[in-house]
Amino acid sequence: MMAEEHTDLEAQIVKDIHFKEIDLVNRDPKNINEDIVKVDFEDVIAEPVGTYSFDGVWKVSYTTFTVSKYWCYRLLSTLLGVPLALLWGFLFACISFCHIWAVVPCIKSYLIEIQCISHIYSLCIRTFCNPLFAAMGQLCSSIKVMVRKEV
Repeated sequence: MMAEEHTDLEAQIVKDIHFKEIDLVNRDPKNINEDIVKVDFEDVIAEPVGTYSFDGVWKVSYTTFTVSKYWCYRLLSTLLGVPLALLWGFLFACISFCHIWAVVPCIKSYLIEIQCISHIYSLCIRTFCNPLFAAMGQLCSSIKVMVRKEV
């Protein structure tokens, strides 16, 4: 009974990963585009004091900017959203595949090999270099340097 419940739980988890509910209200829950693409009329067009256009022109410009940005984005996302989602999904799938099946195994293999080499290198340093540097340190330890300031 326990194994059957475990299998059902795994199937439910896999189903939830592939068919999770999406939030149609908050479409940027991780705030990826918090400061990047938030462009409003006031961020692009501003009239300093003393150089105001007619109020009607300002209102129509605001409406034109806002509506054209809104509908242009909707049109582009309708035409290109699904093909670009397919492209990005394919790209990230390829990157994930390469990372899982090539990059990580290569790094792990390298770390295993370098660990063996580092032990040999460490042994060579301790065997040959440490006595040499210790002897040079004793030779140089009797050197005294005096600084005199002559006026």
